[in-house]
Amino acid sequence: MKIYSADAWTIEELKEQIGDAGRRALVIPAADSKQAVLETFRELLDFPEDYGVDLDALHDSLHDAADAVTDDGEAPITLIWQVPAALRADRSFGVICETLQDAEGYAGTSLDVIAVCL
Repeated sequence: MKIYSADAWTIEELKEQIGDAGRRALVIPAADSKQAVLETFRELLDFPEDYGVDLDALHDSLHDAADAVTDDGEAPITLIWQVPAALRADRSFGVICETLQDAEGYAGTSLDVIAVCL
């Protein structure tokens, strides 16, 4: 997982670089609480209805999404997660980062995550 400052890269610049690398970009909009982040990931990644809206569910659903990319032969995905300052100050930020890093490790090249600190 890479972490950038919004001062260094714009979302559009990152999306262009990701596209040039033959990957699909998906922007995860800013959310200021752990619960809101989990809901946002659920909505944008179209997790199943039984998604538990907790870190274990995020972990499992990211693994499933990575498997689907590999199995379907689709272009790899890079998630661009917009992180507001309020969330970075919360303990849950580190835990969410660990979950995303684990999913990246599991997925190999199918899934990358970039956190952009706003």
